[in-house]
Amino acid sequence: MVRNTNYYWFVMRTMSRWNVNMVKPKPSKRSAAHSSNEELVDGLVQAAFVTMAMLNKIGADHDLSLSQLRMCGILRDRRARMAALADYLGLEKSTMTGLVDRAERRGLVARAPSVEDGRAVDVFLTREGAERAEQLHAQVQQSLTPLIGRLDASERRLLQGLLRRMLDSD
Repeated sequence: MVRNTNYYWFVMRTMSRWNVNMVKPKPSKRSAAHSSNEELVDGLVQAAFVTMAMLNKIGADHDLSLSQLRMCGILRDRRARMAALADYLGLEKSTMTGLVDRAERRGLVARAPSVEDGRAVDVFLTREGAERAEQLHAQVQQSLTPLIGRLDASERRLLQGLLRRMLDSD
């Protein structure tokens, strides 16, 4: 998997450099802070592209769409209401229903009335789905480890804390 990680990283860096070389921005009087923010945003976008490319490849290896892969990841350690799952995935209710229908036909998930509210429907992984989710999780770990492995332990803890703070919605 290291080759794939390096390949995706190379592709994203090359694309970024290619875009920079294709379009020469006019000199501006931007502040250093603005320039620093642009570099940070560029780094975040590149990291997201590399991560998404890996996730797409892992999903494709298991004949799963990115949304199905994400659903398996979410349900790996919980049972979720259809509506909450749709919100988390950013999908409309009808799209979520189709996604769950397809996963249910493959034996990955099942539905049942919510324990807390019998009117609501919960989605959960079947035994086969849980096994697949664990395989997916292991592959994601294996694929991303070379990237984070470039950081020492203190840098990984710092990055983890910063990402948690950036993504905390409270």
